[in-house]
This record gives sequence, C-alpha cells and structure tokens, in this order.
Amino acid sequence: MQHATGLRRSAHLISDTDHDRLTSLARTVLDRAPEMAEELLAELDRAVIAEAAAMPASVVRMGSTVTVRSEGGDIKRITLVYPGDADIAENRISVLTPMGTALVGVSVGQMVCWSGRGGRELSMTVEAVDTLAGGEH
Repeated sequence: MQHATGLRRSAHLISDTDHDRLTSLARTVLDRAPEMAEELLAELDRAVIAEAAAMPASVVRMGSTVTVRSEGGDIKRITLVYPGDADIAENRISVLTPMGTALVGVSVGQMVCWSGRGGRELSMTVEAVDTLAGGEH
C-alpha cells in the first residue's frame, strides 16, 4: 500500500487546472499560513500534472467527494474544497488543512497520513472518489 504524506516521495497526479489554482492559493496565503502554504506548495512541486480532461476518475481532485476508512474502520465521506467553501459540519474539508493537503492527487486504495494536533500521526485509506460531472468545481 502506498502512503501519501507530507513526507511522501511517490508522485501523485493533479490536473493542470487544480495545479494552477492551488499554486495561486498557496502563494496568496503564504504570509497568513506559511506552514500550510509551504506544505501545499511542496506537494504541488512533486506532482505529475495532467490535463483535466485526462484525469482518471479514481484520483482525488478539488471538488471530489471521497469515501475514506480510518485505521479503526470508521467510514466517512468528505468533500475536498477551497478554504472559503469549507464547512466541517457538512464534511467539506479545506485543501489548506493537513488532511486536505494529504488528499490532493491520491488514488483509490492509497493511504494518506498527516500530523494532527499535538503532532499525532493520523491516517486513512481512500475507498472511493466521486468527482463532479465534467471535472470542474
């Protein structure tokens, strides 16, 4: 099983549209949230960029609703969104959170890991990815 973390070395797949938008977002928030912006920029630097129309349906991208399974076996559905659309009560997770950054560009079957509060390592496995029609957000 492949692991996807801030320390991951394997490349992940990101659409050219998401790459451009996320790079702009990270640069915009660099002064306010340098740690998260730098983590997102590092992930984008390692990414393999593909045309949005050529993205496999099994890859997490912006606007994707992702079914994930925790190590304890709990299943949760979350949607990866831009910060202004985030709403934890509706399971809409910002790409600028550690979990959101870890999810960008990973595929069904991959495990994502990130550091939670207090440095505790958290992880989950991507079980399914539902993307909006046309791949746009």
